[in-house]
Amino acid sequence: MTQSEAAPRLTSGYWRLWWATGINSVGDGAFAAAVPLLAVTVTQDARLVSVVSAATFLPWLLLSLPAGVLVDRYDRVRLMWRAQAIQAVIVGVIAVLVAFDRIDVPVLAVLAFALGACTVVFSNAAQAVLPDLVAKPLLHQANGHQQAITTVGLQFAGPPVGGLLFAIGAALPFGLDAASFALSAVLLVSLARPGAPREGGHPPMRAAIADGLRWLAGHRLLRILAVLLGVNTFCWQLGNVSLVLLATQELHLDAPGYGLLLAGAAIGSLLGGLTGALVVERLGTLPALLAALVTNVVTFAGIGLSPNAIVLGALLAVTGFVTTLWNIVTVSLRQQIVPSGLLGRVNSVYRMLGWGLMPLGALAGGLVAHTFGVHAAYPVAGALRGIFLLVALPVLIRAMRD
Repeated sequence: MTQSEAAPRLTSGYWRLWWATGINSVGDGAFAAAVPLLAVTVTQDARLVSVVSAATFLPWLLLSLPAGVLVDRYDRVRLMWRAQAIQAVIVGVIAVLVAFDRIDVPVLAVLAFALGACTVVFSNAAQAVLPDLVAKPLLHQANGHQQAITTVGLQFAGPPVGGLLFAIGAALPFGLDAASFALSAVLLVSLARPGAPREGGHPPMRAAIADGLRWLAGHRLLRILAVLLGVNTFCWQLGNVSLVLLATQELHLDAPGYGLLLAGAAIGSLLGGLTGALVVERLGTLPALLAALVTNVVTFAGIGLSPNAIVLGALLAVTGFVTTLWNIVTVSLRQQIVPSGLLGRVNSVYRMLGWGLMPLGALAGGLVAHTFGVHAAYPVAGALRGIFLLVALPVLIRAMRD
């Protein structure tokens, strides 16, 4: 037995993808901090702020299924870098509009939708290509590293930079995000294409989508996890849409302070990415999933009742840790279970069910915050998560044991 057979390692192709993910995540983190700050400078109405968030996630509901077909039908790496290049142009347009004070809620919502459409393609392709870059025994580790670098950029490094740049000039964080997309695309252009799908000779899109739907419908465990993800992301967005208002209006944080709050919360996500594979190995898959689900119910109730930014940041950090743990387990399960030729389509169905309700969660969160105050959204979301978990728990346990 050779050394490589005894101890498989993450490939150079994987690390190129890792670097592209990290660079892109820094820009996205700055963008994530700047968009709500920009929205509240345009309007103080929580319902209108939620419209922008809903537009960002609406493509997961409308475009996931055809995107999954594209990922199984065409070169996944090519789809990834082209999506990043288009995103660079879109965010560049936002930067120009902000610089010339030509931005408003409808325009921002349209551009956010276009950006989200590219994210659907890129994210699906990135998860589908990962099993071609690493050995199956390393999937938990590889996904953990991906979660960690995404967290560092998206939540730890990007938000404080975005908040600081926004305070200097509102267009600057969007310019940074555009540059990060462009650099990520350059890195991905030269990425090797292992297992690239054959182009040509494919069934019609409707039939291809139906294949993915049937496969997921016939797999009880992944079907249950997809429904659980849908409820959880609906509730996450229900609470999260009011976070910027809770932090800036109730706890009186300024733009840099809001960015630091998000960065502090990201410490939990980063720890989850670095240690998640070890936690799953020690606890087991089912206990790790249950711990993540129960902890999120409790922390969501506490976030809305936070008396200051320190408590709020600590609770967000706990939520970040267990959410990352959930992601490592469930993404790795899909990559291990689903055949490669179906992974894009099954993944798209799974994430449509899991992420498709996020626009509705954003709108519901805006209504709850407008009607009952910004403190109410997270406790309502936590209560909904708890009720559904009690209903789904027996079925989930049986499916995992089977």
